[in-house]
Amino acid sequence: MTKQHELMVTAGSLQECSAYMDAGASELLIGDARFGLRLPGHFSEKDIREAVRMGQARSVKVILSLTNIMTNEMLRMLPDYILFLRDAGVNAVEYCDPSVLAAVKTYAPSIKLHWNAEMMSTNYATANYWGRKGASRIAAAKELSMDEILELKAHLEIESQIQVHGMTNIYHSKRRMVESYMVHQGRPVKGGNLGRERGLFLVEADRAQEKYPIFEDENGTHIMSSDDICILEDLHVLMKAGIDSFKIDGFMKSPTYNAVVINAYRTAMDAYEADPASYRFREEWLDPIRELQDPERELTFGFFYKEQVY
Repeated sequence: MTKQHELMVTAGSLQECSAYMDAGASELLIGDARFGLRLPGHFSEKDIREAVRMGQARSVKVILSLTNIMTNEMLRMLPDYILFLRDAGVNAVEYCDPSVLAAVKTYAPSIKLHWNAEMMSTNYATANYWGRKGASRIAAAKELSMDEILELKAHLEIESQIQVHGMTNIYHSKRRMVESYMVHQGRPVKGGNLGRERGLFLVEADRAQEKYPIFEDENGTHIMSSDDICILEDLHVLMKAGIDSFKIDGFMKSPTYNAVVINAYRTAMDAYEADPASYRFREEWLDPIRELQDPERELTFGFFYKEQVY
């Protein structure tokens, strides 16, 4: 049997944690809305302790998202929060700001650090730099091509994580841009609700068929991709390369959809790990995902086979 790879999924509630572990997830990414960006749900300290307890009972790792843009005020909250995460028993945190790395190394050195600078996590030299500072994993940028991913992995001194399914963020600003636009247009913002449940989206004049979800929350304005990554068909290429963790981002998806996706990827991963030499992708693994896929959101390879201009 070959190397065991991790299957990570974002979870928005304790109920989702349980369902996703049942479906085959081996890592859960959760968080507090104060410290994490674009989370499917908020986890209180009580919820985090329970998620860790559930994970430990089933040998599933719990990872906390601390990828928000840190302000001076947030820095003052970090030490106590890091100490809580240590006591709760979380396995790792995702970070982009060096202040988080420094706080974890000072107050909870037993917690692993995963560097995730989103579109800036593009090369092995920077990843290895953070590795020498204490990071144990890079969450690679979603804009990397397959060739760039394989080259990255070949030179890494730390673990690698690749998003293989779900939507991606294509723009973020701390400014409340949607609210400003609505006010400028003279259109009322009922109750000030411009969150993702409002169902707002952008459309470009020359590509009217593509809808980009847009919303605001306490962390600013977010614009999401008009399609969903789905690399299930070529997952074996990444497994052969030795990628350590595959991420399914369940953001803005139903728990039912996410569980079906997790199960499909787990089936493919188990088949490859059992016998890499005779592994063949089976189209029926993808069929349950297609049945639940939003018809207005295409399943694509994302940038895996595209050249991205930075």
